[in-house]
Amino acid sequence: MPQDSKDLRNLSEPVRFRRALTLLLMTLILPGSAQIAVGSKKAGRWAWRVLAGIFAVVVFVVVLSLIWRAGAINLMVSPTTLRFVQILLILLAIGWAALFVDAYRLGRPLTLERKHRLTFSILDGALIVLVVGALIWGSTIVSTQRDFVASVFGNGKKSDADKGRYNVLLLGGDSGTDRVGTRPDSITLASVDANTGRTVLIGLPRNMARVPFPAGTPMNKEFPEGFRWKDCAENCLLNGVYTYAAEHPALFPGDPNPGVTATMQAVEGITGLKVNYHVLIDLAGFRDLLNAVGGITLDVGKRVPIGGIGSPIKGYIEPGANQHLDGYHALWFARSRAGATDYERMTRQKCVMTAMLNQLSPQTVLVKFQGIAKASKKVVNTDIPASDLGTFTDLALDSKKLPVSSFSAVPPLIRTGNPDFELIRTKVAEAIGKSEALDKSSDDGDGKTTNTPSNPRTTTTPKKPSSTSTKPGKSSSTPSKPGNDVDDVASICKA
Repeated sequence: MPQDSKDLRNLSEPVRFRRALTLLLMTLILPGSAQIAVGSKKAGRWAWRVLAGIFAVVVFVVVLSLIWRAGAINLMVSPTTLRFVQILLILLAIGWAALFVDAYRLGRPLTLERKHRLTFSILDGALIVLVVGALIWGSTIVSTQRDFVASVFGNGKKSDADKGRYNVLLLGGDSGTDRVGTRPDSITLASVDANTGRTVLIGLPRNMARVPFPAGTPMNKEFPEGFRWKDCAENCLLNGVYTYAAEHPALFPGDPNPGVTATMQAVEGITGLKVNYHVLIDLAGFRDLLNAVGGITLDVGKRVPIGGIGSPIKGYIEPGANQHLDGYHALWFARSRAGATDYERMTRQKCVMTAMLNQLSPQTVLVKFQGIAKASKKVVNTDIPASDLGTFTDLALDSKKLPVSSFSAVPPLIRTGNPDFELIRTKVAEAIGKSEALDKSSDDGDGKTTNTPSNPRTTTTPKKPSSTSTKPGKSSSTPSKPGNDVDDVASICKA
C-alpha cells in the first residue's frame, strides 16, 4: 500500500476509502496488523507478542483442564490470578483503543470525501466503544468473581477426603421473631465420592433428640449421654445444637462460629462420618439466589401451602408436572410446613437441591454470574477454602451425570424421639456402600451405571417395593409417606 499522502492522492477516492476501512478491519481481527502493513512495525510487533503470550496462556489452561480439570479451575479462580486478569483486561482495552486511533491516523481521513470521512470516523469510534466496552465489562465480571471467592470462601482450613469421600454438611438457616437465635431448618449431609462425584444425600430431621457428640468434644463433655433435657428444655433437639453452642461460646474458645462447629460434631456423632466442611444457607435470602439462576423446574406431587403455621395461608403451589418455580415459590415449596410432616418437607428440600444440581449449567452461571455472586454473598456461608473450589466444582460437574441416592433417618425406621444411632450409622454405611458399588460394578467403568430398573447394566439386587415407593411412571416430589432409602432421588423428584 502507498504510505504517504502524495501517493494516496494518486489513488481514486473510493480506493482510499476502502483502504481506510481495511485498516480498521485489520485492527479488529488482528490487532497490530495495520501497523505492520503501513505504520510502525515496532508497535505492530509488540501487539503481536502480547497476542502470542495470551494465546499461549489460553492453550496452557485448556491443556491443563483436559489433564487436570480441578487444577485448572483452582488456577482460574485464584484471587491472584483474577486480579492479574482484571488488570490485563484493562491494559488490553487501553492498548487496543490506541491501535484503533493509530489505524484511523493511518487511514488518512483528510484525503477522504466528507461523507466517507464521516463514515470512517463514526465506524472507528464505534469499534473503540465496542472493544473497550467488552473488555471493561469482562474486567468487571472478573472483579465480581474475585470478590465473590474472597467473600464466600476465604481462607478456610483445608480438609482431606476421608476414606475416599468428602462429606459436606448443608444447613438451611432459619431465624425469626418467634425463635431464640438461629436454628438450622434443613440439615442434610452430602457424601461425595472424591473420584467420581457420585453423591449420597443423608437427611437428618431437625427434631431428632438425644443426639450424641464425638468423644473429647466440648459438647460431649457437657452432654456425655447425648443432647438431653438439661439446661435447654424443649430446645434439646438436633436443630437446637446450633443455638445452644452459639449461646455458650465459652465452650469453644477462639471459635468464630461455635454453632456450626457443634452441629458438625453432632452430625459426626449421628452418622459416624467425618464432616469435612459446611455450607450454611440463609433460607430467607435463598429466594434471591433462585431468582438469580432463573428459577427451577419441578414436579409438584401435592398442593403445597404458601404460609401457615403461625401466619395466614396466602395461597398454594398447585400440583402439576414440570412446573417452573421462581425464587419465592421454590422457597415455599422447600420450607412449607402447613399440612405436611417434617419428613415430607425434607423430601421436598432434596428435590430442590437435586433440581439445582441438574439444571444449573455452566452456561447459566456464566451468563448470570453477577446476579448469582451478588445473591450468594448474602446467602452462603461456608468454610470450604478457595483452594478447594476447583476440586468441588470438578466434582459437581461429574455429579451432574450421575443419579443422586439418599437415606433419611426418619420414621418408620428411625424414631426421632429415641433414635437408634447404631442403626442410623449402619444404614448410612449401607447407602454409601451401595452407591460406591455402582461404580465398581459398571461394565464400562464410566461410573454412570444406575440401579434403576431401566438400566440393564446394574448388578444391584432390585429392592422390594415399599410403602414409600411411587407407582411406575409416576414421580411425586411429596410422597404420602417418606422413604428411608432412595437409590435415585430422581425417582421421587423428576427435575
